[in-house]
Amino acid sequence: MRNLRLIVVLAVVYIDMLGVGLAYPVLPRLVQQFLGGDVAHASYAYGLLVSVFSLAQFLFAPLFGSLSDRYGRRPLILASLAGSALSYLLMALAPGLALLAVARLLAGVMGGSFTTAGAYLADITPPEKRAESFGLIGATFGFGLITGPAVGGVLAGIDLHLPFLAAAGLCAINLVFGHFALPESLAPENRKPLQFVQANPIGALREVGRYPAIAALLTIFVLASFANRALEMVWVLYMTYRFHWDSTQIGISLTVVGVIVVVGQGWFTRILIPRIGERRAILIGLAVSVLVCVGYGAVTQGWMVYAVMPFAISGWTVAQPAVQGLMSRAVPANEQGLLQGALASITNLTSIGGPVIWTGLFGYFIGVRAPAVVPGMPFYVSAALFLACLLLAVRWRYDPVPQPAVA
Repeated sequence: MRNLRLIVVLAVVYIDMLGVGLAYPVLPRLVQQFLGGDVAHASYAYGLLVSVFSLAQFLFAPLFGSLSDRYGRRPLILASLAGSALSYLLMALAPGLALLAVARLLAGVMGGSFTTAGAYLADITPPEKRAESFGLIGATFGFGLITGPAVGGVLAGIDLHLPFLAAAGLCAINLVFGHFALPESLAPENRKPLQFVQANPIGALREVGRYPAIAALLTIFVLASFANRALEMVWVLYMTYRFHWDSTQIGISLTVVGVIVVVGQGWFTRILIPRIGERRAILIGLAVSVLVCVGYGAVTQGWMVYAVMPFAISGWTVAQPAVQGLMSRAVPANEQGLLQGALASITNLTSIGGPVIWTGLFGYFIGVRAPAVVPGMPFYVSAALFLACLLLAVRWRYDPVPQPAVA
């Protein structure tokens, strides 16, 4: 029964992420079209749309998590899918930038299926196997974002609005599928009253931080998530500047990165973590991340990037679900939604501030004002942050135990 529910919730996450991936390569072009082809203004407008989306998720993820602790996971997942379908439909029909911005805001607000799915998996998975389940959900997320842009690019060749219509249709199909195939995972006795003090990012972090095992793990999660943003934000800029890669080469490299995430979280975590435990997986993952980031910054030829990439399969790719697994074991059953909402807020916060910081760092160290031209500086700073996380993890000794339900 657990395996069936696992497959169903992963299918829901995959179709949801496939919809996100469908729209991903089209949105910048649609913004540019609305602005009469002005690339400069379109770049700023697109950046604002990305920030609005991330800000909405940052603010509303804890609310969805707390609501799922009160009313169950199933209704929140279905509500997220319905809201996502509506947002994509509005994007497809938007006659201008204003309605497109409203639709993106709605998409961010209703993007709670991933958060609630994490709580759902925690409900149906034994504590010692949760890291593996979080790895699976991360792999499913990555697979949706790999396949989505490829399909979206083909559909966009027919019409720029078509990928949004397809995404809306997928979410609608997902909604119907989830309605009939997704049972509730949170037992009535494990539900808790809704407390609005916990339904915001600051309140959620404060509440989960009261557990002894969580504080250090949250610090590691925040710093490592922020460090990992460096690779996402400067990858295209760095490879284009350093090795003069064209869009095809960039696309191939990003596909390889996606495959590494899928294989690492979907397969390697299920082999490594049961054998060595979450704590050792975290230590190994953070240490490897330090080396991988230094490697990316130090390579002198393009082919060397592909020599570094395979090591990332045992980096943050493995450490992240291990951290999540340990944290889920440290909070009670009726606060899993609260925890996942807090983690989603942290992740989205790094998406709001990370792009400006990491791209700014890259721009400064290739500019005329830099004391030395060091295009790999973002990777070196990222390595330093992973090293700080590693030192914290080495000192962390507490073994979390399941907590009693909170009234």
